Amino acid sequence: MKKIINLLFITSIILSACTAGGTSTAEASIPKTATKTPKPESPVETASRLEVNIEALKSSEITVWTPWYGIESSLFDSFVEEFNLKNEWGIRVTAQHQGTFANLYETVTASLPTADKPDLVIALPEHALGWDDDGVVTDLTPYVNDPMYGIDSSDIPTVFWDQDLSGDVRVAVPAQRTARFLLWNKTWAGELGFDSSPDAPDDFRQEACRAQQSMLKDASAQNDFMGGWIVDTEHPTAYAWMLAFEGGVVEENNYRFLTPNNIAAFKFVRELSEKQCAWQAVETDPTAAFAAREALFITASLEDLPTVARAFASANNTDTWEVTAFPGENQDAFSVYGSSYVILKSTNEEQLAAWLFARWLMEKEQDARWVETTHLFPLRTSTVELLADYQKTHPQWAEAVTLLPQGQMQPQLASWRRVKIMLGDGFAHMYRVNLPSGQVPAILAQMQSTANDLSK
Repeated sequence: MKKIINLLFITSIILSACTAGGTSTAEASIPKTATKTPKPESPVETASRLEVNIEALKSSEITVWTPWYGIESSLFDSFVEEFNLKNEWGIRVTAQHQGTFANLYETVTASLPTADKPDLVIALPEHALGWDDDGVVTDLTPYVNDPMYGIDSSDIPTVFWDQDLSGDVRVAVPAQRTARFLLWNKTWAGELGFDSSPDAPDDFRQEACRAQQSMLKDASAQNDFMGGWIVDTEHPTAYAWMLAFEGGVVEENNYRFLTPNNIAAFKFVRELSEKQCAWQAVETDPTAAFAAREALFITASLEDLPTVARAFASANNTDTWEVTAFPGENQDAFSVYGSSYVILKSTNEEQLAAWLFARWLMEKEQDARWVETTHLFPLRTSTVELLADYQKTHPQWAEAVTLLPQGQMQPQLASWRRVKIMLGDGFAHMYRVNLPSGQVPAILAQMQSTANDLSK
């Protein structure tokens, strides 16, 4: 059904394009008897509406705090150095790296009442929402829409762009985006009798169960429980299964976990384990198991794909493997998440200087360098044209990019920073205590109660 819908959608686009590109019958029949002198077009607005004196902007100094270390912090430092040398306003940027998102959030929050707070922060959207509730975040809507200093948001996928909205307020703009996917061994699946990745939950069950059954045919009893999906209890995975079953965790801006769709999703994954079609890799690296044909499916984040490719090379495994979304009956799904550029309130000049640096970081040239270093999604659609060589050497990454229309945002609530941890813990608890699938409603009811407490 999903494939039929997609075909109809594509066909409608083609027909619309054909209609738009040609001359309609109505247009051809209009008599050319009289013409009117066209009204002069309104001049395009080019002056800034931000009311910042350009002279006052010059030589501005701003501080940026990031959550990064290692290769990401090194690349960011090179960006800072390049911007400081080349920007036309003489803006000076200083970066401080806080090491983790959790540490960054605590450090920034503690700095807010002081004069030492940063001007620009690379933080999670839910962190920005919390700071916005405290009244310390700059609404970036005027900056995005400014005739001189604005940005063309139509080049940025909606699933990235809309995550940083709080009603009519833009609390941030995207810095990085990633997702967690299912990885599928196409070659092995073909040998098991399957010619395509799962298109529905029942397809996933059949492929995972047949892979486990194939492990019973060798002389070793130690691998009899292997073969299917290696259970992953990270919160993006739990959330993605909910989305694939057309569930979720938010209803009318409040948390709601106990729903029929969420029950169906969690029962489905628990029943996979009960049927031995899913297993837990307690002492085994899931990536190594995938490369060793001990699992037909594993779950991995976008940035993990190069590691998976290296594992196949180390195992001398020439199987073809692919990236796929979490299969649903009517829609496939996965959850998109990542960091954003948050500008804290300060002077008009410092806010604009921070915006100009963030806008420069989002340009496709810098965006492409981010992708090649971090292996995350390109923020801009136009960035892909700069990544032709990268796509050739990273085919699974290219597959993931084509799946973006199936991606969905995470909840736009400040409390999500705590609730998402609870979601992952609750999902993992089902496996730690070997919860029967019939008890799924009880665990979801407990999650809903806990979420409501965490959101107070």
